[in-house]
Amino acid sequence: MRVVDVPIDKIYVPAAKKKTLDEEKVLPLAEDILENGQTTPIYVRLGKDRYVLQEGLHRVEAMKLLGSATIEGHIIQAKKH
Repeated sequence: MRVVDVPIDKIYVPAAKKKTLDEEKVLPLAEDILENGQTTPIYVRLGKDRYVLQEGLHRVEAMKLLGSATIEGHIIQAKKH
């Protein structure tokens, strides 16, 4: 799977996913990313004019905290029902 730079301002976080955010994890993760870089890409799927976050909420919030415009991610296909 190819890693691409995903614009953070184009990432939509579903409401159910937002509820899983643990604020206390964001700052330590941001510090780790500063020291070691982003080691694990997030997972998004293409939505209408945006990316829909599937996995990696804390990484997205940490990168926002660091002032980054993009985050490394994998684009996955929407699940077919």
